[in-house]
Amino acid sequence: MVDLNEFNIQTPIQWCPGCPNHLILHALREALTELEKYPHEICLVSGIGQAAKLPHYMRCNFFNGLHGRALPVATAISVAKPDLTVVVTTGDGDCYGEGGNHFIHTIRRNPNVTLLVHNNAIYGLTKGQASPTTPIGERRSLHVVGVSQPPLNPLAIAIIHQAPFVARAFALERSQLKEILKEAIMTRGFSYVDIIQPCITWDSRPLDWFRQNVKMLDSNYDPGDFNRALEVVLKPDPPFLTGVIFKGPHRSIFGEDFFRETGYSSLSELAPPSSDEISKILDGFKPTLCQNNRE
Repeated sequence: MVDLNEFNIQTPIQWCPGCPNHLILHALREALTELEKYPHEICLVSGIGQAAKLPHYMRCNFFNGLHGRALPVATAISVAKPDLTVVVTTGDGDCYGEGGNHFIHTIRRNPNVTLLVHNNAIYGLTKGQASPTTPIGERRSLHVVGVSQPPLNPLAIAIIHQAPFVARAFALERSQLKEILKEAIMTRGFSYVDIIQPCITWDSRPLDWFRQNVKMLDSNYDPGDFNRALEVVLKPDPPFLTGVIFKGPHRSIFGEDFFRETGYSSLSELAPPSSDEISKILDGFKPTLCQNNRE
């Protein structure tokens, strides 16, 4: 039986007191505990930013990498050790800005990875600049007359590319968030949760504004309805709907099918190829290279 205290670690938390990131941390701990996941069975991966600090505050395996580069690292970890529960925790700037290309191609590849994006539409670590999800017209520290470009819609991108699991949650609705995290982690393939996480330092709107403008999806909502899912995430004005928005069709999981066919359960079990095997692989390219040179 997993105990919630097993994830405790004596590291001082550097987030602002009252930051909704604390609620996301607690919801993730609770979700993993209820799923009977032990710390050694989990690997958290992050890049740079306030959200990327979350792995420092949980006792488990983790990799803290470069700005925007969490998803390719998580993909590699999942392929090498598919028995690990791999969770990426990142922010809107880290994932949708610096890591936007990795976000798109991770959806396409479909690794067995869960992505949690703390979305406050702000670069909070670097003093409140606009991020890719900042609404048009809003003022930020470097956009004193308001943001002039429309925001990115990452939820629509994920749905259009048929991600297996797409959800939006609200950090202040901790119970709903926990249940969404549990379902995301249990989903085979790429699961993605965009979490509305108001910044209490740099956002001019109070938490009550978000409470009034975030609503849960109806209980009869069908996440298998592609057109309805797009309608939900393309709606530009509040209320913003939270819940499991879309469940895509079954797709092969990146890396795993190949290794099953070769008789190995994970990349970590493969021995380095011999010189003869490498030579055979290289020989296979020679006719193609010669043909290309003649043309």
